[in-house]
Amino acid sequence: MVSLRMITSGFLGFRKYFAQLLSFTELNFCYVVYSHLAMEAYMPLKLRAATLRQLEVFLEVYQSGSLTQAAQRMHLSQPTVSIQLKRLSEALGVTLYHFRGRQLLFTESARLLAQCASEVLRCGERFEMALADLHQLKSGTLRIAVVTSAKYFVPHIIGPFCRQYPLIDIRLKIGNRAQIRQRLQQGLDDIYVFSQIPDHPPVHSRPLLDNPLVVVAASDDSLFQQSKLTLAKLASRPFLMRERDSGTRQAIERHLRAHNIELNVRMEIESNEAIKHCVAEGLGLSILSQHTLTLDPVPAIGVLPVDGLPIQTQWHTLWLADQALSVAAKAFLEYTENHPLVLPSAGWGSGEGVH
Repeated sequence: MVSLRMITSGFLGFRKYFAQLLSFTELNFCYVVYSHLAMEAYMPLKLRAATLRQLEVFLEVYQSGSLTQAAQRMHLSQPTVSIQLKRLSEALGVTLYHFRGRQLLFTESARLLAQCASEVLRCGERFEMALADLHQLKSGTLRIAVVTSAKYFVPHIIGPFCRQYPLIDIRLKIGNRAQIRQRLQQGLDDIYVFSQIPDHPPVHSRPLLDNPLVVVAASDDSLFQQSKLTLAKLASRPFLMRERDSGTRQAIERHLRAHNIELNVRMEIESNEAIKHCVAEGLGLSILSQHTLTLDPVPAIGVLPVDGLPIQTQWHTLWLADQALSVAAKAFLEYTENHPLVLPSAGWGSGEGVH
């Protein structure tokens, strides 16, 4: 991680070049930082005492809402995290948080600092990447955020990508659709992976991978002995579904509306793993992404041969329309376009698990 002094070192000399790589906001912000550091002798000592590492630690605590979780994510001890926050608070001369019982509560100063810290750190990363691009190096940090269903196949993309670009560090965030959409709205990452493209904010997108949705049942279900199954015939059976905001659920409901079918939704579960094990226990049928079955199989379930299925959807890579792509992000998009991922197919209707 670069320091604030490194961010601004030689900035004026490369200003025209960086204008091609950074957004206007980032360029202006870098210039403001440069201007302030050029006048460092006139800056308050406390402000100069804050370090980028302290800002990193603070931002992780602020985003996770927990000292313990932040320490685990950053591979630090909790006392180390507490000490960094204490030093940052002392350097800035403000209180950043307090406890109410075991609940961590942030002050208004902390909320303001979180916005500024995020801008400073991302500006530093883009400056570092711009320098790398200037010297024709594929290096830097790539932040990727994916919805939970994508976690099964994304490692199969990241792995060979990292082997080809060993100087690029990956920061991978996994969450449900609402969580990743919030990260998208806040612009916390470079690349996002969704199956259903959000309406807001404006984004650019590219197709990444086919995402077939299939009906699964316990491997000993009598349905495997029947022929000519349709969703309409299965509609009265209990179904276990993802939450309504999930991309999988949205694609399923769009398909059902188009065919005037209403399923008997018995349970809503926010975990593909939990759904698969509930199906294995005979609690109902489900419709899941084929990738959750082929890459993380549960032997006691199988894919039913249903006419008109699978429901064909698509995984997409997204990035903000008003955010300049980093060198690392450009390399990742180029890699995924030139190296399409091929995954194994599920065993259709075997009743003996997914193969």
